[in-house]
Amino acid sequence: MDCTAFEAVLAAFRLRRPTGRPRTRPVRLLGDKGYSSKKIRLYLRRRGIRAVIPERRDQIANRRRKGSRGGRPPAFDATAYKERNLVERCFAKLKQWRAVATRFDKLASRYLTGVTLASIVLWLRHFELSDRP
Repeated sequence: MDCTAFEAVLAAFRLRRPTGRPRTRPVRLLGDKGYSSKKIRLYLRRRGIRAVIPERRDQIANRRRKGSRGGRPPAFDATAYKERNLVERCFAKLKQWRAVATRFDKLASRYLTGVTLASIVLWLRHFELSDRP
């Protein structure tokens, strides 16, 4: 499950900027329903990161069952959530590479190298196709 390693992945987040230190905290986080837990939402709220995560059906049902004690639903920006499609399509293209999809490599460094090479080839193909008239 992704949520067990969530805090470790977010702690390793670094976004380089043209000048100054890299950002260690994103403005918002887009996630699927698997990230919709109280623990993750509380962690993001404490760090000042806006969560764009849809609520699971069971969470909606529990809140409604509790009535006024259930609290209000978390904010959800449907327009921003549509940007997640770009990431999902990128993962789908990367998984077309057999070595990336099945993870033949035993060492993480070699696997990362394979993912990096596949990403570079996809990036070059994208520009090659966009340059055509």
